Amino acid sequence: MIKSLIKKYFKFFSYFYSIAGYRIFLVVLLTFGVGLLDGLGLTMFLPLLEMVGSSGSASSDSLGKMAFVLDAVSNLGIDLNLSSILLLMLFFFTTKGVVRFFEGFYRLLVTQYFFKKLRVRGVTLLSGLEYNYFVKSNSGRIQNTLTSELEAVTGGFNNYLTVLQSLMMLLVYISLAYLSNAEFALLITAGGVLSNLAFRFLYKRTQALSRSLTKIKHGYQNLLIQTVAHFKYLKATGATKVLLNMTKKEIELMLQNGRKAGMYNLVLITIREPLIIAVVVIVIFVQVNYMGQQLSLIILSLLFFYRALNFVMNVQTQWNKILGSIGPIENVQEFFQELEINKTKSGNLNYKKFNESIIAGNLNFNYGDRKILSNCNFTFPRNQTFAFVGESGSGKTTLVNILAGLLRPKGGTIEIDNIPFTNLKLADYQKRIGYITQESVIFNDSIYNNVTFWEPKTPENYQRFLRAVEQASITDYINGLDEKEDSLLGNNGINLSGGQKQRISIARELYKDIDILIMDEATSALDSETELAIQQNIDALKGQYTIFIVAHRLSTIKNADQVILMDKGEIKAQGSYQQLLERSEKFQRMVSLQELVNS
Repeated sequence: MIKSLIKKYFKFFSYFYSIAGYRIFLVVLLTFGVGLLDGLGLTMFLPLLEMVGSSGSASSDSLGKMAFVLDAVSNLGIDLNLSSILLLMLFFFTTKGVVRFFEGFYRLLVTQYFFKKLRVRGVTLLSGLEYNYFVKSNSGRIQNTLTSELEAVTGGFNNYLTVLQSLMMLLVYISLAYLSNAEFALLITAGGVLSNLAFRFLYKRTQALSRSLTKIKHGYQNLLIQTVAHFKYLKATGATKVLLNMTKKEIELMLQNGRKAGMYNLVLITIREPLIIAVVVIVIFVQVNYMGQQLSLIILSLLFFYRALNFVMNVQTQWNKILGSIGPIENVQEFFQELEINKTKSGNLNYKKFNESIIAGNLNFNYGDRKILSNCNFTFPRNQTFAFVGESGSGKTTLVNILAGLLRPKGGTIEIDNIPFTNLKLADYQKRIGYITQESVIFNDSIYNNVTFWEPKTPENYQRFLRAVEQASITDYINGLDEKEDSLLGNNGINLSGGQKQRISIARELYKDIDILIMDEATSALDSETELAIQQNIDALKGQYTIFIVAHRLSTIKNADQVILMDKGEIKAQGSYQQLLERSEKFQRMVSLQELVNS
């Protein structure tokens, strides 16, 4: 029973506390000050009412156990007259206003802290995610969780703070009400508890809607991502309507769930005040007509409890809003746990520069039960160019992804400069790598920021930029633009040709201080003339970097120091281009076939 109550009512607290910490208690403490000062201010109304039919003096007799307030004033030598009572009332409510300001401002700071910590944690976990897990993830879920879902969780946290503050105010007013008239307070409490039963159905429906809405938003975000990523194809083929109709269905489902959730919340809001008045009316009627209580004796308690019942209803309304956030909260918790479990594993050894070689022994890799690499052995000395060739699915890209630290082998050993790869700090090693793929990475920013990765435009950095774009043969294109290197490239370089994109990608990697350059079919989508120009640029880099090339067109790797022929996850042959022509019948057939196709 107790465990069930803790799980039901304190699961939110434990989660929010894990993020906001002690700050939650400080918000509640300031709220206690606001409630106490408000209660003391309200207490001054009864002496004022007493003065209406008297000689202008007040006594503490009508305050019950709250008489200590006026007794304390009298003990200070202050006469209980109209002026002193009014000044006391002004003092209490003014002080309450000051405390409320600090409480509100501090709550704002705590909410911002919560939102910032939640977002920073999310993007930090995402950046450290294992690549192998990322490629299998739902991109819509990732985007939805790290944007609107985090906002919904922050909204839930805000509502939870309101609940805690309302409970604190409720505690203050109930305590004061019991001090002034215990019988009346007891009856009102019973009425408040009974009114809470009316909301249980709404609470359950709100939770179910929240969980459903989170799933719908994942699908909506996923469709948006697909529309943006493939906009050119969809537009060119007249297929935009297909995704549009699917997106419209998701939007309609979101609206339906939103309408239901809004309706439940409106029901809570609209019946709140009638319930408050109903409970108060019934209790006053019972006390006066059946318990013989004088109306004057319940006025102060009524003031306290009218305030208290507002907070009772406020707790119920805000709790329903929290339940409306249960889908995002559960999703964010689950998502963050998945990111934590699947974060990239790294060693602790610092790594500064690639100096000698990469050596692998009996390297194996598989996706589930499917074998991708099997017993691969190799030695790749520094500052040589290595080309990987073979049919699709032979393991070329998987092998270079292992060399880049994107994938971890399932068996065998791999050493960098005679140091086990698993011992190195992965981020240190990957900073020494330049990576260029067939799909060029172009950011929606200027050419300069694309190449320098947002480094400041100092004279030294600018000279490095000029050298990099010169090496990538993109200088003439940049100089022909009105805004030169400050020209914006648009979404994924939409206005650039394939060759221009690749040149900018190459310039970015050459701008960096790297030792290893990986090119995964980086020129296979280009026309022959552009590919030849870029290939000449790459050949000019021989001896300056350790270069790994996954090649589709064999004519582009003739100048590689070593060509590695792969077949079904195994290294079948290795040597220079000419050596493989002489030794490997499979390689001979591949060359002959491409020459036949190109002739």
